Amino acid sequence: MSDVPPPGPATPVQRGARGMRVLATAMLAGMAALFIAATGLVEIHPVWGFVRAFAEAAMVGGIADWFAVTALFRHPLGLPIPHTAIIPRNKDRIGETLAAFLRDNFLTPAVVARRMRTVDVAGAVGRFLAQPPAEGRLRQGASRLLADILESLDEEELGGMVRSAIAGRMRAMEVAPLLGKSLEAAMTEDRHVPMVDAIVTWAGRTLDANETLIRDMVHQRAGWILRLAGLDERLAEAIIDGLRKLSIDMAVDPDHPIRAKAEEGLARLAWKLQNDPETQAKVETWKNEMIANPAVSDWLGGLWESSRAGLLKAARDPDAALAGKFGEALRQLGETLQKEPSLKQAINQFARRAAAGISASYGSNIVKLVSETVRAWDARTVTDRLEAAVGRDLQYIRINGTLVGGLVGLIIHTVEVLV
Repeated sequence: MSDVPPPGPATPVQRGARGMRVLATAMLAGMAALFIAATGLVEIHPVWGFVRAFAEAAMVGGIADWFAVTALFRHPLGLPIPHTAIIPRNKDRIGETLAAFLRDNFLTPAVVARRMRTVDVAGAVGRFLAQPPAEGRLRQGASRLLADILESLDEEELGGMVRSAIAGRMRAMEVAPLLGKSLEAAMTEDRHVPMVDAIVTWAGRTLDANETLIRDMVHQRAGWILRLAGLDERLAEAIIDGLRKLSIDMAVDPDHPIRAKAEEGLARLAWKLQNDPETQAKVETWKNEMIANPAVSDWLGGLWESSRAGLLKAARDPDAALAGKFGEALRQLGETLQKEPSLKQAINQFARRAAAGISASYGSNIVKLVSETVRAWDARTVTDRLEAAVGRDLQYIRINGTLVGGLVGLIIHTVEVLV
């Protein structure tokens, strides 16, 4: 018994092979009819001798190739001629040979790893994420694949690479000119005014909250004569009142001289951030020290873990995985996969190891499955499937054999007549 389902309607490939078989057989029958006609007319005119020679040789070539093609799949005319029905008699050996071919050329870990070296999995995933499809099964499959990849990658190693990549980009970025341009643009559009107002308000509130501290400082620094005369209290009160009046004047007067001085200082700082090498070097030093701080590294690690958890949660939802803000994050991830060599190398290495591991673990089972499947097929099933696959080309061999045989016969007859 065979585990192959009963044959259904003929496929386009089977119909094509069947049509070519009919054409080749019709040509052979036509050559036979032409040979009979030319034999009866050869006495009328010598040219019919050439026609008969062509038709005779074409029949020989067509029959020879018909025998060769038929002998591959069955006994010609049902006669048990030796060395015919080659495929049905050797189907088990064909299955074993096919399985061995798959094992030796495709399913060994070394071969898989070598072939995977030329496959840019990360680049393909990056291109897909950067320009995802609008809908369809591919989108759903991509969501599941992304979730599987994120769950399978080593968290510490991948998190370390992400932190290193972000820190590297921060180190490569020149912060000082960017801050200077931002401050200059803010001052041009008067967006710095709320910041100055906030500083003035903060100074006034700080003064109110620390009156006692100011009085104590004046009392401690005043001489014994001032303290004896009670002038230290009056001095402290005058200082506090003066500072309070100054903060109020600055808050209500946009053109206050001190505010103008503050704006001049901000403008000078914006210029230095963009043009002064010494100021830029100080900012870069501060930036690098901040990046090297373990607290910042821990913050980046926590940020990656939160992002990874969000990616996993959204990737399990095919409708939300590639849409909205998360879709934009995925597109940025796709661009990063294409631009970051270390991350791309890590993912490609993971894919190569996974493929090699699958071939090592399941390669022998796949080979065994192929061999046992072919062995379970009956001879007719093997014959029909192989004939459907290559039958069209084999019928071309019959057609070519008929034509080539006829031409050879014509040449031989022509040489015979000339000699």
